[in-house]
Amino acid sequence: MPDRLPARAAKDVQKYLLDDETAVVATRRHWAVLVGPVVRFLPVLVAGVWLLALDPDNRVTSTLGLLVVLVAVVVFALRVGEWWMRHFIVSTRRVLLTSGVIVRTVTLLPLRRITDLTWKETLFGQLLGYGTFRFESAGQQQALSEITFLPDAGKLYREVSALLFTSDYGGAAASGDDEGNPDPPRAAPGGGGRRDTEPITGLPPQQG
Repeated sequence: MPDRLPARAAKDVQKYLLDDETAVVATRRHWAVLVGPVVRFLPVLVAGVWLLALDPDNRVTSTLGLLVVLVAVVVFALRVGEWWMRHFIVSTRRVLLTSGVIVRTVTLLPLRRITDLTWKETLFGQLLGYGTFRFESAGQQQALSEITFLPDAGKLYREVSALLFTSDYGGAAASGDDEGNPDPPRAAPGGGGRRDTEPITGLPPQQG
């Protein structure tokens, strides 16, 4: 389990991981993901406050200003709530993305299906410490093909890369089926099977 796991992330890890899985990474996206909503929210909020203060005795402008302010606050609160509730989790068997404020959604990708990993950092990403993971996997296009605004760029990349690279030596990503379930134990070679050496009845006797 990662150190100092946030309470919300710890709840998701406990709820969505299986008993034989261990969380290697559990984090929400970088706070920079909220820059866009803030930039859109502030002008709308200012416009709503301006309408409220334009003519307090005018019901039309006051009601319109109040509606603009309320809608802006609710939409921004939903954006912040989504950021707070969404977590990127990497276990010893799967990659998961939990999201949703009212309706929770869990998207997963088994480690063994990942064929390539690309890490991209923009200029602002390098300054603020976030980046983008792009997963390529065998089969159809995955919902987890790209995850943006992941924090602690260097540390996160090393942790996920180490987990994937160990698959070359029989690690977690190399075992199990496409759903992340472990392979059944293999029988020991040359042992445990029944050997019948008794003669088969009904055959004619051999001529000496």
